[in-house]
Amino acid sequence: MPGMVEANFAGTVIYLFEHTERGAMGLVVNRPTEVDLATLFDKIELKLEIAPLLGQPVYFGGPVQIERGFVLHEPTTEVAYSSSLAVPGGLTMTTSKDVLEAVAAGTGPSKFLMTLGYAGWSAGQLEEEITLNGWINVPLSREQMVEIIFNTPSSERYERTMSHLGFDPSHLSGEAGHA
Repeated sequence: MPGMVEANFAGTVIYLFEHTERGAMGLVVNRPTEVDLATLFDKIELKLEIAPLLGQPVYFGGPVQIERGFVLHEPTTEVAYSSSLAVPGGLTMTTSKDVLEAVAAGTGPSKFLMTLGYAGWSAGQLEEEITLNGWINVPLSREQMVEIIFNTPSSERYERTMSHLGFDPSHLSGEAGHA
């Protein structure tokens, strides 16, 4: 929601890749860090020599397990990575190193976003935060998600996502009302 003041989440767009009775997990997709892919690949001892990718930023995916990498990418039918979660009608999130090895070899997903850390909620926590006007859900098609996450500059992703609501989000109140 526009009124979110929590430092980790104010102004963020989160791609929710899991939401079950046990809780929810997602990746912040609009907070680039100062670390680029060249530095990250160096750290994990992979040689990345594809010029356009070297300066691509690594994103802050959320405050949980910030030492762990998550790769958000378009679904692939020809390659299966060892640890992936495909969201029906959405994108795929992969945590195994084989996706990064494929990227380094030039055979990985053509569109991807690398994050460190994730955003997580325990059972019922996200639902409670939504009822308290902490979050707003913006349902998008896969094509709209791809356009925002992979083709829109990170500084414009929040506004671009909110534009799909059909109204001006600045008119929303930060106060929760209950009848």
